[in-house]
Amino acid sequence: MRGVFVDANESLAIIFERLQQSGDPKVRINRNPDLRPDEWPQVLDGAEIAVVDHTPLPTEIARKCTGLEHVVFLGTGARSYMNPEELAELGISVHLIKGYGDTAVAECTIALMWASARVIALMDREMRAGQWLREDGMQLTGKTLGLIGFGGIAAEVARIASGSGMRVIAWNRTPRSHAGVEFVSLEKLLADSHVVSLHLLLNDETRGFLSRERIAAMRPGVILINTARGALVDEAAMIDALKSGHIRHAGLDVFNIEPLPADHPLTELPNVTLSAHSAFRTPEASENLIAAAWEHCRRVAKG
Repeated sequence: MRGVFVDANESLAIIFERLQQSGDPKVRINRNPDLRPDEWPQVLDGAEIAVVDHTPLPTEIARKCTGLEHVVFLGTGARSYMNPEELAELGISVHLIKGYGDTAVAECTIALMWASARVIALMDREMRAGQWLREDGMQLTGKTLGLIGFGGIAAEVARIASGSGMRVIAWNRTPRSHAGVEFVSLEKLLADSHVVSLHLLLNDETRGFLSRERIAAMRPGVILINTARGALVDEAAMIDALKSGHIRHAGLDVFNIEPLPADHPLTELPNVTLSAHSAFRTPEASENLIAAAWEHCRRVAKG
């Protein structure tokens, strides 16, 4: 059984080569992180396993990938790049990797929260432009952090936030319990939280979850953090709330369109801190990610 890492950047390629073991299936590395979707069939060349970082795999292209049986997606958000149900109908299984970057994403969530509360990016931009801007920040000690969705990442966020003196509450679609976290209704979370952080998987049920109505139900002056998926939020409603000040500040790592266009409305708002879908990008997380990808390859090669 052959495989191809279809869109490896150099740093992931180096880790992938280093973690290969004797007896592993043959997996060729295509060092082209800018692979076009229509190039899938040529790059795979009949291989049964595809390891993919971020390149979309439309179903109509997958039909042309003769021999493809397994897609190992480097992360949990495969649904943003392909339709797993349609691929399953073609006999192609999609394998996800969970938990590899929980700490990395949690730390980025906290970083965006603090940067938003203290308006760090805005002051940095103004000072570089020759302006001595002095903004009042929000003191987070004693404030309430509301986590929408509670998995491994949210648990790490709760650990760090609790250690900094914040009250942590959470809502999850299925019942959960966690030491130091109070689970409440969604309505109470939106009304009580000074900071709201999203930690839901994106699917048909959660797309647009933070709707205009739910944004309106949030505490005035709330900080919104999203390191999950851009499509969880009604983007137009969020922009309107940022412009009105109902949302004090947003720290965003994910967007409906990626890369974010230079002329996107979010780039024009002073009360938004942006990062380029990089919350998971640390050497430690990359090691975990590629190790898990190899385990998937070994498992499917053994049947």
